[in-house]
Amino acid sequence: MLILFGVACIGVLVEGFVPRRVRHTVQLTLALLGLVAALVMVIRQGSTEVITAHTAVAIDGPGLFLSGAIIVLGIVSLLLIGERTLEPGGAFVAQAAVTANTDRDRDQALRAHGATEVFPLTMFALAGMLLFCTANDLLTMFIALEVFSLPLYLLCALARRRRLLSQEAAMKYFLLGSFASAFFLFGIALVYGFAGQVDFKAIDVAIATSPNDDILLYVGLAMLAIGLLFKAAAVPFHVWTPDVYQGAPTPITALMAACTKVAAFGGLLRLVYVGFKGTEWTIQPVLGTVAVLTMIVGAILAVTQTDIKRLLAYSSIANAGYLLVGVLSLNEQGLSSSMFYLVAYGFTVLAAFGVVTLVRDADGEATHLSRWAGLGRRSPLYASLFTFILLAFAGLPLTSGFTAKFGVFAAAIDGDQTWLVIAGVVSSAILAFPYLRVVVMMWLSEPGEATPAVSIPGAMTAAALVIGAVATLVLGVAPGALLEVTQNAGTFLR
Repeated sequence: MLILFGVACIGVLVEGFVPRRVRHTVQLTLALLGLVAALVMVIRQGSTEVITAHTAVAIDGPGLFLSGAIIVLGIVSLLLIGERTLEPGGAFVAQAAVTANTDRDRDQALRAHGATEVFPLTMFALAGMLLFCTANDLLTMFIALEVFSLPLYLLCALARRRRLLSQEAAMKYFLLGSFASAFFLFGIALVYGFAGQVDFKAIDVAIATSPNDDILLYVGLAMLAIGLLFKAAAVPFHVWTPDVYQGAPTPITALMAACTKVAAFGGLLRLVYVGFKGTEWTIQPVLGTVAVLTMIVGAILAVTQTDIKRLLAYSSIANAGYLLVGVLSLNEQGLSSSMFYLVAYGFTVLAAFGVVTLVRDADGEATHLSRWAGLGRRSPLYASLFTFILLAFAGLPLTSGFTAKFGVFAAAIDGDQTWLVIAGVVSSAILAFPYLRVVVMMWLSEPGEATPAVSIPGAMTAAALVIGAVATLVLGVAPGALLEVTQNAGTFLR
């Protein structure tokens, strides 16, 4: 965490003192080296478990695993963010203050180098996600929530093209995120009123022994859940997701879909398994209802989408429901299968958005589904890759999606949550339709005049695609190594 925060601060200084012509190279190199160094430190920590920073941070097995997952997925995301060969100057606007749809805006879209502030902002976001996964009290968790949310609000507004759509997405994300943060903070106040403390161990003890009225506890817990479920994109707190995924620069959408989901569920797992373990009989039916709604609503609305980024957004919502199934198993298998799911989904969704960045014309990315018709004949290699990714999302065998879904569903059955598994299977069947529709459109339709060519990826985008595709295949064919790591991650420190 300290390495990433330090790199982010150095990145701010680079913006002020390094010449613009070399700034992109310096920032990208600095960010990648910082992430690699942070990953080395996580690995060196090994199985050592300790509560540090005056009980504010818990370094335990799940916390280390999720931190490592965020760092690895962050490295792949950074490859997409740093790519500049697909778009002159990169995917980001040169000056965020340029008024959209003006001559100056059109000029910067064609020639100017993109803003390099995205690198320190990304590092601040990733560092906040690490803190969020390892926070041992509610105040630290709230600070971490703001640390990784505020940079994302800014990053969503920095698209080089479609500036108004990007700014609208950032405004929606900021306003709704602010409401969610307010609910989370109000929940902290109510839980403090009940327990007299904000650290998770004291809350767990107070649930069993406090004579105070339980209404404070349950209303506070509900408000905390609103803040976390908003970040996880669970129904009914999902309304920001399609607009933000569509309007944000695609590399930032990939970062949010992979890393933010790991952070959100890392915080939710710690809340459910540590701080509020004594309320499991109360939260299971409530969060179970949210999980069912998330799976069904995400799947049904995905069927109606005509934009590939919005389709992947509703797919992300449905996958949040599947993850909730694992969380609500409330057993060790549920914990390990949820962590496996987060990693497997992260690699797959990064590869998916990597392909989206390649399908473009002179006006930028072609995200309308009608533009993908006949893509298999124009570019069979990348159409095959995207088909494989969609089949993984659908949960077909020999892909990471199948292994991940099987794990969370098996854990839910062991935890006597069969009703969630039934809803999950129904949702998966519905969600298969939009995936297969895209596959049929790419391979069985004739390419038309509107069908764009697929750009040749740069080295970094190619690396991200290879990493995502190989991980999706390996975690489906031979998932044993990662499953063993998740099982050996142990349990949360209490």
